[in-house]
Amino acid sequence: MEKRTKDNPWKLKTPPQTSDYEMYVDTKDGKEIIVCTVGTTVLHYDYRSLADLHAMLKKHGDWMELGSKDEKQETVEGTVEHWARSPKNPIGGWYGLKKGFKGRFAMYIPPLMEVLGLAEVEHNARNNRMRAK
Repeated sequence: MEKRTKDNPWKLKTPPQTSDYEMYVDTKDGKEIIVCTVGTTVLHYDYRSLADLHAMLKKHGDWMELGSKDEKQETVEGTVEHWARSPKNPIGGWYGLKKGFKGRFAMYIPPLMEVLGLAEVEHNARNNRMRAK
């Protein structure tokens, strides 16, 4: 899988195509992470989430609602965001790593998966879904 750096990040748009952001791969505390910069906000996600999400979507076999939510908001079961926080996912919890900014996984990771050729993502104004390629 391609890995971009801070000097050459992926330039992405949220699923509804309303906001621009950048992502790149870095190492923090000996662990590979995805750094996501949205304006002045910086979020961190576990790099492993890409492979784990792809495997889950393959097993799911159909479209799945994104259901993006901030860290403090409750998620809807059966959505990508819910899976990314679930104790039943492969890491047993949050793929978001930065306290206060652990949410919005389903807003920022799916477009990266699409660019990497791992998933299809809808680009409607609301209620977008994704599925594995």
